[in-house]
Amino acid sequence: MPFSHDMVYSLATVVELINTGADERDGLAGVEDLEAFVRQRQVSGVGRVTDHDLAEVRALRRDFHEVFTAPDSRAAIALLNTLLGRTRITPSLTEHDGFPVHVHYFAPGASVAEHLAADCGVALAHVIVEDEWERLRTCAAPDCSHVFVDESRNRSRVYCDSRTCGNRMHVAAYRARRRPAS
Repeated sequence: MPFSHDMVYSLATVVELINTGADERDGLAGVEDLEAFVRQRQVSGVGRVTDHDLAEVRALRRDFHEVFTAPDSRAAIALLNTLLGRTRITPSLTEHDGFPVHVHYFAPGASVAEHLAADCGVALAHVIVEDEWERLRTCAAPDCSHVFVDESRNRSRVYCDSRTCGNRMHVAAYRARRRPAS
């Protein structure tokens, strides 16, 4: 995909955010989980995280999931415009934490949810503008609801992770083929 490092990083962040809600155990069960997410994804400019922040980020997670699972690009555009319309987007060039110069889209003093909505929302907007909406996918494994961005050259990726879901599904298909006919 022809996206810069910061766009790819923001897309990975939105995927990881959505997937915190895809398993039995909510990956954002408490403030500590949100703090760990912020640290792990190196979300800059975030101060103290509160229960209110946690509730906002969980709601944002649902909104982003709706964008990924929209039936078509028009629906994704409408959802994304609504989401972006709720943020105070203030583009600024920045250089920090060893990253090259890149653009932050969140306003100074923004909450963690608004920060994620702006940066990740703009990254998703670029995917749509580049006519790459179909790269936003849900895992094809029947027991998995993780999302991912298909970065393969030929847009053929169907599993969130080839080492887990992909391997499991390929082994199941192989075993089914090897079973004697009854």
